[in-house]
Amino acid sequence: MYTLGLNSVKQLINSYFKSKEPWQIVAITSTTILTSIWLWNFIFQDESLTERAKKKLFNLMHFIPAIRNKIDQELDNINQIFEKETLQRLKKVPFVVKLPEKGLKPKEVLERVKQCVQLGDYNWKDGKVSGAIYRVDINLLQLMGDIYSIASYTNPLHPDVFPGICKMEAEVVKIACNLFHGDNASCGTMTSGGTESILLACKTYRDYARHVKGIKNPEIIMPVTAHSAFDKAAQYLKLKVRSVPVDQHSYTVCIKSMEKAITRNTIMLVGSAPNFPYGTMDNIQAISDLGVKYNIPVHVDACLGGFLICFMKNAGFDISPFDFKLSGVTSISADTHKYAYAPKGSSLILYRNKKIRHYQYTITTDWPGGIYGSPTVSGSRAGGVIASCWATLMYFGYNEYLESTKKIIKTTRYIEQRLRKLKGIFIFGTPATSVIALGSNDFHIYKLSEALNAKGWNLNTLQFPCGIHLCVTYVHTQSGVADQFLSDVETELEEILKNPETPVEGKFAIYGMSQSIPDRSIVGDFAKCFLDSMYFTPENETISNGPNI
Repeated sequence: MYTLGLNSVKQLINSYFKSKEPWQIVAITSTTILTSIWLWNFIFQDESLTERAKKKLFNLMHFIPAIRNKIDQELDNINQIFEKETLQRLKKVPFVVKLPEKGLKPKEVLERVKQCVQLGDYNWKDGKVSGAIYRVDINLLQLMGDIYSIASYTNPLHPDVFPGICKMEAEVVKIACNLFHGDNASCGTMTSGGTESILLACKTYRDYARHVKGIKNPEIIMPVTAHSAFDKAAQYLKLKVRSVPVDQHSYTVCIKSMEKAITRNTIMLVGSAPNFPYGTMDNIQAISDLGVKYNIPVHVDACLGGFLICFMKNAGFDISPFDFKLSGVTSISADTHKYAYAPKGSSLILYRNKKIRHYQYTITTDWPGGIYGSPTVSGSRAGGVIASCWATLMYFGYNEYLESTKKIIKTTRYIEQRLRKLKGIFIFGTPATSVIALGSNDFHIYKLSEALNAKGWNLNTLQFPCGIHLCVTYVHTQSGVADQFLSDVETELEEILKNPETPVEGKFAIYGMSQSIPDRSIVGDFAKCFLDSMYFTPENETISNGPNI
């Protein structure tokens, strides 16, 4: 039967081409093949036909003058809202847009800096802010000032001039390698923050895959909850991101979906320990097993909680395997400026061995200025940041980090347990370290964030689905802070549940509304307006052009 069918097809094709010229046969065949390939690529993409059709429709709508004008008007309104908020935060302190004719005296400069640093409505010293400020220690602040004044002009780009700075960086890296169970071969570098650490990991595996495996169209496989820095790296480095869904109960990556997403172009697998939105920890053991099975590098993003999870076991808390103990894990990113309490601007990217780290380096051999080698994105780097980070590790020592971890995890679990008893809200998954994410099926959760904001609390907002989270730091372990937060949540919940249908207002309404816009390029324009507002200088009397600031 199969043979008869095949013969019928052959006869049909031969009959069709019987009267055709050779060039026509070639043209028709080529056109048919190319059209088939185009159709296949058009239909079988990561996004459905429906989603692509929506995007195309909204893109075409931009060319309709009335719609374009309406969008521009709304963007202008949003831009004005952001600029107004900026001015409110700055409390009408004059702007300086020209150099003073004569330099200011040190005391006056110091006063002006203090004035700028103290601007803002949130009392972060007393634990009113989620994350951001991880520890307030007067003695440490004094020490950091002294250290930075000594090392502020040093630069590890010149190891012959500043060998001690390079020594301190090497020691910070090795200390971290030991905390994450690396062996003698493990290595890494310091970076300016988690984003650079992640970007460097992506650059490393892109170049490794190209050199070792010949991969020219590199792809990253990561959970949808992985940090946005991976998307930034993909934009910079021309990588394709394959996002994998998370389980809707545990909010950890679906391992089956991750395995299904693997192709011959996969250059790295990503797991979070924990992730930023929900504070849940992916199954790093399972991801590691996939890495071994398919010979693909595995990167563990521990930027947020890295300097908690490496102490948790000895602090008496259960924690799943996440580090170099797992044979498939080839790199780890961890921020020292978070739970290691170092000043802002320091992070680590760690590798299993130097062979992998070599692909992170940028080398130029034929420059007239000499042979140039750079280990990270930056050429010149702040030696003061390296020295301050090293000094912080020495200041606290292992035992204090252990005790700090105990306090933070206990406080987090105390808040979590109390929140689970409250009506009207739920917690996303199970917090692995210090992040507790809240949602609601009874009202728009941004209303709770709005209400707490009015009481001085600054929480992080989440989307897809809507949520808010509190990132517990050492500051929150101070006496009374956790109970005050819980009391305020309970009070505001009671009020909200009286009228759960009341709409969200202000900036939270804008954020909530943005999630329903199918054309995400418009949402991107919202974000650009917000970023513009950070550099806003008003064209009015608040501007100062001289020394009388």
